Amino acid sequence: MSLAFLTSLPLGAEDIDNVQLHTSDGMVIILSLIIAVIMFGIALEMKVDDFRTVKDAPKAMAVGIIAQFVLLPAITYLLTVALGFRPSIAMGMILVACCPPGNVSNILVYRARGNVALSLSMTAVSNFLAIFLMPLNIAFWGGMHPEASKVLQDVNVSAIELLFDIIVLIGIPLTIGLFVSSRHPEIAKKVQPLVKQVSMIFLILFIVGALASNFSAFINHIALIAVAVFLHDSLALLLGYGIAASFRVAEPNRRAITFEVGVRNAALGLTIALATFKGIGGVAMVAAWWGVWDLIAGLILSSWWARRPTGDPVDSTIEARA
Repeated sequence: MSLAFLTSLPLGAEDIDNVQLHTSDGMVIILSLIIAVIMFGIALEMKVDDFRTVKDAPKAMAVGIIAQFVLLPAITYLLTVALGFRPSIAMGMILVACCPPGNVSNILVYRARGNVALSLSMTAVSNFLAIFLMPLNIAFWGGMHPEASKVLQDVNVSAIELLFDIIVLIGIPLTIGLFVSSRHPEIAKKVQPLVKQVSMIFLILFIVGALASNFSAFINHIALIAVAVFLHDSLALLLGYGIAASFRVAEPNRRAITFEVGVRNAALGLTIALATFKGIGGVAMVAAWWGVWDLIAGLILSSWWARRPTGDPVDSTIEARA
């Protein structure tokens, strides 16, 4: 089965692999700064205690981490090979699968009556692990992919280059934010809402501006991108809940793991797509549309779960924080 036939529809004359979004060095720098501020804001919500969940709830944490960094990239690889996605789309899906979760997952878990504390802890641990695992996963799965590897070769991306970019985008802001939240919790508590709101406003404005300047390219290929993202996002959410259920973790933890696995930091993926992958059509469009659809799907699922009891109490070792 292949979805390559979609490219033959009257979606535009240009192959998506040959599309390069209109960006500039200034735009990439601005987006990188926005993402760094967002990561700093995420870290301001973190506490050192979040990392102790590895000891307090080892099964739930291990299940979620393995699903994120091992199973999701592997299943994404199999999905893109089986359905014959274009090289740049396959690379975009692998890129998104390798991203850590953002704080949107915490909000969705809260709405879904899941274990918020586990979600917060998993977000903290996952983002720090992503500093090293994200570039390795992108290089490994992208490099061995029969189609996506062409994109890596064309832009000459190495794991070392990706590591440097991710340290700048994730590692430094997270470290500074965690330092502030640990040493000056009152300052972090006051500053965090402002940082979060301002950074999200600027991110939305950036995405709207980028979409406007690349509107024709996006419209020409939206059908193919929408199909790819819908299948990928659905698979990620199902993976999160399925693996949690198979290990018989409590229902509140299943909901937390579902969103931690299914909700990716697509804004980070878009930054990498524009900066490292030079704005190649499928890579950037998948990351951009994933951020939109991921939120829609997450809100639908969390609203559905909000009307249904969990049936299990939140683990006593992890008290939910709202």
